[in-house]
Amino acid sequence: MSENQELAAYGGSQTIPESFKRYNPIGREEEEAAVEVIRSGRLSGFIGAWVPEFYGGDKVKEFERNCRSYFKVDFAVSVNSWTSGLIAAVGALDIEPGDEIITSTWTMSATAMAIIHWNAIPVFADIDENTYCIDPVSIRKNITSRTRAIIAVDIFGQSCDYIAIREIADEFNLIIISDTAQAPGSRVDGVSSGTLADIGGFSLNYHKHINTGEGGVLVTNNQYFAERMQLIRNHAESVVAGIGTENISNMIGYNFRLGEIEAAIASEQLKKLDSLVERRQQIAKRITQGLENLRGLKTPFVSSNSTHVFYKYAMQIDPSILPFGKDVLVELLKQEGIPGLTTRYVNVHLLPIFQKKIAYGSSGYPWKFQLDGLSRDYSKGICPTAEKLQDETYFAIDLCEFEFSDSQVDKIVTAFEKVWNHLQINY
Repeated sequence: MSENQELAAYGGSQTIPESFKRYNPIGREEEEAAVEVIRSGRLSGFIGAWVPEFYGGDKVKEFERNCRSYFKVDFAVSVNSWTSGLIAAVGALDIEPGDEIITSTWTMSATAMAIIHWNAIPVFADIDENTYCIDPVSIRKNITSRTRAIIAVDIFGQSCDYIAIREIADEFNLIIISDTAQAPGSRVDGVSSGTLADIGGFSLNYHKHINTGEGGVLVTNNQYFAERMQLIRNHAESVVAGIGTENISNMIGYNFRLGEIEAAIASEQLKKLDSLVERRQQIAKRITQGLENLRGLKTPFVSSNSTHVFYKYAMQIDPSILPFGKDVLVELLKQEGIPGLTTRYVNVHLLPIFQKKIAYGSSGYPWKFQLDGLSRDYSKGICPTAEKLQDETYFAIDLCEFEFSDSQVDKIVTAFEKVWNHLQINY
């Protein structure tokens, strides 16, 4: 029987006939906070010049104070998106054209685009098969004389191995940025993820644990980096003379400023973060307990010294036990009514920008970025673990896309068991 015939023939009553409520952490508190700002008539407090308003309005400053307190850091810099935050973070490092920054291939494209933005060269490291986070062994293999920094990505809700990454960074005098967009509220040995690097930060866009629609916040204990990120956020080129900045490298400013409404909402959302994370953890634990005995299924790994906030519930299937590929398996699970299922994430090095375009120069060589005689290979095969996960084994449930009651979680487990029995892969 072909894959299409298998899907067409699969029938019976659907395990989960009801629809799931969309995840929505926004409540009355956020509504009242937004209305207060609207009634004030002051929707932004920023001015792009060296004046007191350079740092933004009252709500922006209040949110940044709240972040400093929650994450226990010296500096917090709010931005209008996490993409803006990544650009500001990389720019703060005094990166020059041709410098290399190592990052994970298993991430949203913005992580790598922030590197290209400053005419630096992204170098893709492979990932750990268990955590999906960047593999320190692969980082070390990719270091060259031009390496300046590492952007580690705390993917799906838990932290990278920052102990190993810090050892490498100290050995080679590298700066670490943590892209903790998907892991706010997670911790390593009690320390907040995102604060374990030289610069870290979080996304506040609409499908994260907490959100302001769009937004982000950077955190650091380094005053120099904080000041440079504040400048990049708000028209640096117009401010450096007034502030007396001597090093004006990368001082190209933008409007990366967070509005007062979003900042007011963000402060209310931050108060809820721990309880919202706790509920995702409860859901994930219940799913794991129900699925742990299914043959060939690997449920999420959680490091012993860290917590996981489960932006995604990431799984792997042993392809050798399947009569068809993982796409058919997941389609059968979807037919049972399980929401938020995906079979792919991202291998950034295989995106068209790396496979079909030369970003620097016009030499015409495929698979390469060219800059003054420098090149980097982005051909398939450079990140075998990430590529195998993408092609053969990985699939996930988006836990921040829907609300899940306990009874619905139990139905999800029943649906998995039904599909396993149908495919006779439990025997």
